[in-house]
Amino acid sequence: MSGKEKSNCPINLSLELIGDRWTLLIIRDMMFAGKKHFREFMQSDEGISSRTLADRLQVLQEEGIVTRHDDPSHKLKTIYRLTPAGIDFLPVLVSLGVWGNRYRAADPALGAVAEELTAGGPEAILRMKRQLAAG
Repeated sequence: MSGKEKSNCPINLSLELIGDRWTLLIIRDMMFAGKKHFREFMQSDEGISSRTLADRLQVLQEEGIVTRHDDPSHKLKTIYRLTPAGIDFLPVLVSLGVWGNRYRAADPALGAVAEELTAGGPEAILRMKRQLAAG
């Protein structure tokens, strides 16, 4: 992403990387749905195209948000995992989920995890980060 940034504002720099819906939804699926294979991401309700998914996964990899590894159980599959930088994005997605649950016509069941993590405070966020890091 270097060369594209318009300022060194930390919010701008963050949005340059994760400011489109697909990138956020890929990270969401990794965090909350445990998705790790390309085909699993393709099955999300939002209907991402394979080209867009491949592009976003590549950018996330280049920017150190996800890693890519061969799947030892299947020679043709790849496993994507969140890096520590990706895992540290958890509170942002939790906040987005809570906001969407409160101010948009969201399915309350889908927002329940974000609400539970918020209610559990920093300890709940830390537990989830540890679970994500464990893989």
